[in-house]
Order: sequence, then structure tokens, then C-alpha cells
Amino acid sequence: MSVKNVEIVVAPKPAHFVGDGFRVHNFIPSAYHLDMKRMDPFIMLDYNSQFHFGATDTPRGVGVHPHRGFETVTIAYQGKVEHHDSAGGGGIIGKGDVQWMTAASGVLHKEFHESEWAKQGGIFQMVQLWVNLPAKDKMGTPQYQAIKNEEMTQVDLGDNGFVEIIAGNYKGQQGPATTFSPVNMMNAKLKTGGKAEFTFPADYTTAALVIEGSVIINGEEKVATDHFALFQNEGETFTLEAQEDSIILIISGQPLNEPIYPHGPFVMNTREEIIQAFDDYNNGKFGYLED
Repeated sequence: MSVKNVEIVVAPKPAHFVGDGFRVHNFIPSAYHLDMKRMDPFIMLDYNSQFHFGATDTPRGVGVHPHRGFETVTIAYQGKVEHHDSAGGGGIIGKGDVQWMTAASGVLHKEFHESEWAKQGGIFQMVQLWVNLPAKDKMGTPQYQAIKNEEMTQVDLGDNGFVEIIAGNYKGQQGPATTFSPVNMMNAKLKTGGKAEFTFPADYTTAALVIEGSVIINGEEKVATDHFALFQNEGETFTLEAQEDSIILIISGQPLNEPIYPHGPFVMNTREEIIQAFDDYNNGKFGYLED
């Protein structure tokens, strides 16, 4: 196995609000060559780094809006979020949990801080990742996966810590999420000085986001808290060494290598399909969801 080297380390851009409940740094798509084509099949990554929200009786969040053609994956590190969609999916996720919504042919959804959590306020930290769907699955039936932390596969690394698998495979162990193309998504939770090795196919789009702490990749590239490391599409294996207790989100997916035509909340393969998405949305074909 040859080494998979870091292509670039990206610092978080200035944060902006999505709705009034998500204060995010956008990594995908962004400058630094992290466009949708380069990051295929990952087409968006917003990171709500640690931020304190004050107590409120009116939960903050994002009201009803549509999606078609991809999946939204929300990973909760701190805080609680409540989700509802027009296909009947929904629930509350808290620390360590994941919600995986397959918009496919189209849904309306909304997401807010969970009401009881909002009344207390506190530190909020989450990742939302959009995973593109293959053309053959874009008009499939919407789905929703609620993945509790205790349902995730844990691979014990002894004194180094452990790896928590959301989707895909690590050291022969499989995560609980189902995917439409090969996608690996996992959290490495490493103790100070802890090391972990990862192996993915050379052509997979692979990246790491340091949620807490700091790490050294392949013994030479230091990556600080809230920074994003993109790997080259060459080589298969890389190592992480934690400089302090650290949490690192690792994503690796097989590129779909299909045309990407995005417009707002829709990501399709052609302009014609985007026009059709707007027509269907305006004609009520995405269902109904109360705001």
C-alpha cells in the first residue's frame, strides 16, 4: 500500500448563518479547489463549529424548504436538532447521533433546535454534509435514517482510542447507514498521542475535518481544530496521530463521475432536470409540511 498524502489543508472561512440556528463555516463547495466536481460525491459541507446559543422559548433553525437529487447527513457533536419532512421522516438527534435524509425525488423539510434544549441553550456543534445521488437514484423514493450513537459500530484501538463508523467500512467492520454509492463516514476519537491508520481506494475523494483537538497526518502535516484536510487521489493509506484528545471526521467516497447541475436546493444532472424540479415544487409535488 502506498501513502495517501495531503493535497491541501484549509482553514475555516468566516462563519455565516443558515436560518437563525446554524452558524456555519462552508468548506464544500468553496475556494481552494473544493468545488463539487473535485469533491464528488460530496457536494456540500457546512460545519457549525462550537458556538453558544442563548436560551429561548422559540427554537432557532431553518423553516420549510425543498430538496431533490441528493442526501443530507447531519452529524451532532453537541446540542440537539429536531427534523421533520414531507415524506414522514423525522425525529430528534442529540450528541453523537446522525440523521441521514435521502431527498431523492423531492421532499420538503425543516430543522430546528430541539425545543427543550433551546429553552436551556448551550454549546452547539454539528456538521451537515450533502452526498450526491447517482443519476439512476435521483428520482427514487425519499427515505430517512435516524442513527443513534449506540447503534454505530465501534472499532476499539486500545490505548489509542476508537473509531466510530457511521457508514462504510473500517478494518472489516461495517457502519449502520445504507448508501447508494460507496461512501465511508466515520469519527476517529483519539487520545493524546493516539494513532490510527486508514486505507481507502486511491481514486476515492477523501478528507478529514478536525472537530476537536489537533492531529498530525502521515507524521508531517499538522491540522488544527476546525481545519479541513483534503487528500490526493493517489495512494491508499494515511495515519493520524492526535496531539491532544481529538475527534476527527473522516469521509471517503467513490466519485460518481456524472454531470453535476446544481441550483439552490436541487442538484441534478442537467438544466432540464432543474427546470422540472422547480415546476414540480411549484405544483405541490413535493408534498406538504406545515411551517
